[in-house]
Amino acid sequence: MPWSTRELAELAGTTVNTVRHYHQLQLLPEPERRVNGYKQYGVGHLVQLLRIRRLVDLGVPLGQIEALSTGGAEAPDALRAVDDDLAQRIEHLQQAREDIRAILDGSAPADGPRGFEAVASRLSVADSSILHIYSQLYDEDALADLRTMVEQDIESEIESAFQSLAPETDEAARIALAEQMAPGLAQHLVDYPWLNDPTSRLSKSEGVTQATFVEAVVELYNEAQLEVLGRASVLARALLAERGIVLPEPRLPGAVPDPS
Repeated sequence: MPWSTRELAELAGTTVNTVRHYHQLQLLPEPERRVNGYKQYGVGHLVQLLRIRRLVDLGVPLGQIEALSTGGAEAPDALRAVDDDLAQRIEHLQQAREDIRAILDGSAPADGPRGFEAVASRLSVADSSILHIYSQLYDEDALADLRTMVEQDIESEIESAFQSLAPETDEAARIALAEQMAPGLAQHLVDYPWLNDPTSRLSKSEGVTQATFVEAVVELYNEAQLEVLGRASVLARALLAERGIVLPEPRLPGAVPDPS
């Protein structure tokens, strides 16, 4: 008994549009038509459609189905490639589930920087943005250190004062805040020496990192905040020098990935 396109699709557990798509790709041959012009599919078409669906269910791209259907010598290699791709997709999905759990556990915004879910809801827009950018510039070890620093500093009054710093803040207040920030920054430089020379922790080239960093901080932080960060950095180095710790000039000027 011949089947219509709709009947064939239902038997194979797919849709009429999918059957027509397979015709367009020449994976499924066009059947003969009845006198009334309707297609009539036979057992051979059903079997071929089921074979195609089997390969699709395995994750085989449509462009490789014809080669695999012939059972040639390249079939095992093609299947191994599909298996590798599936393994990567599974790993990605597992990571996505872990990230979602962290977001829910931390009541964090879904679009916050990955790995900072525990503090994401307390980050300023600027800090959240810069951490997103850092995630593309620095390696996982550097990001782990950044997480520790942010978690240590997020609740401090100094951090709150820095975030609320307005462009019109007077010079005396800027100097006072920089002096308050300097000891913490100095300690970060001692605890995480790579902050002074992050070249070994980059995931992008030095040129791209520096250009991106400078562009980002200038746009994300106001003039007063930038001035305070600069003063605090100079004061932090002076404090370390008093302790006999002299740091070399950074190889990436200004590229100290410390959002606090």
